[in-house]
Amino acid sequence: MSEIRKVPFFDYPRLFLDDREEILSTVEEVGRRGAFIMQKDLAEFEEKLATYASAKHSVGVANATDGLELAWLAVGLKKGDEVIISSHTMLATASAIVTAGGTPIPVEIGPDNLIDPDAISAAITSRTVGISPTQLNGRTCDMDAIMKIANDKKLVVVEDAAQALGSRFKGQHSGTFGIAGSFSFFPAKVLGCLGDGGGVVTNNSEIFEKIYQLHDHGRNTSGDIKSWGRNSRLDNLQAAILNKRFARYQEVITRRREIASLYQTHLGELEELELPPAPNENSHHFDVYQNYELQADNRDDLKRFLAEKGIGTIIQWGGKGVHQWEGLGFTQKLPKVERFFERSIMLPMNMFISNDDVSYICKSITNFYRK
Repeated sequence: MSEIRKVPFFDYPRLFLDDREEILSTVEEVGRRGAFIMQKDLAEFEEKLATYASAKHSVGVANATDGLELAWLAVGLKKGDEVIISSHTMLATASAIVTAGGTPIPVEIGPDNLIDPDAISAAITSRTVGISPTQLNGRTCDMDAIMKIANDKKLVVVEDAAQALGSRFKGQHSGTFGIAGSFSFFPAKVLGCLGDGGGVVTNNSEIFEKIYQLHDHGRNTSGDIKSWGRNSRLDNLQAAILNKRFARYQEVITRRREIASLYQTHLGELEELELPPAPNENSHHFDVYQNYELQADNRDDLKRFLAEKGIGTIIQWGGKGVHQWEGLGFTQKLPKVERFFERSIMLPMNMFISNDDVSYICKSITNFYRK
């Protein structure tokens, strides 16, 4: 393999360049209308999001972190209230709880590297009011087990579904199991805009009304001020771009699942790797593969080797679980999470890589372990 290909982890300029004419046309159309804040494009996107996720309501918000925070504020978190989270998640899962007034309690992961239902049960105290499962890398947790715990203990569930729009567990869409779920439209997401963006879905009309007021200065859907709120509105121009991209969303998911299948085919026999589940491995799960995160022996050497071959990889979130950031005051020891982050690495997973790129990545990895 003398050829050196350039395969970036994510080619951000192509988000614009590949759809340049459509984007410029959308910007001009929105600009000519002067439709910059809470116009028909946003309303259309919110309707599409709710319909797609099989939810009664959706609210476009500034980002997924805000979406989580607004959901917890709508629930009514109070100082001292504890919410159980996975330590294998972005910091935003925890920070949204803190900003809303509660205390996040990070716990262990299970064999699927998502939050362990047994760890949830073990962490429940008299102060526990909720669970915030992270639907990570485009895969939905075992929501049967989580919702049983929540229902038995009368706990609120708010889903961090930032990476999981379109992911399903037993046919039900991520984000719709609990009282609310938050999605991200960050540029590198499966459905991404050209900046920050997020959306919250809920089947609870009272929670919807509270989130709606909170995200727009306390105004309700009729424009009457009913409470204190703030500004966390999804930009109308970004909503217009998302409307265009939503039309192709199923094609994007299909392609990502094809790439995951190729990785499985070419890397599945390497004993040095632990791959994520293949697309059709479990009929209960439909994964959208926001990321392709695996565990690898000699992870750091592998990362350097792939960089020399022009292949971009990422070690997610600085290679630490939430509980490992000492400055945040956590004292937990979670050996499964810590071991995971010693071995985890993400390979390119996006619409810009070709089958030849995937083959090159896989041959490079195989050569690393067989050299």
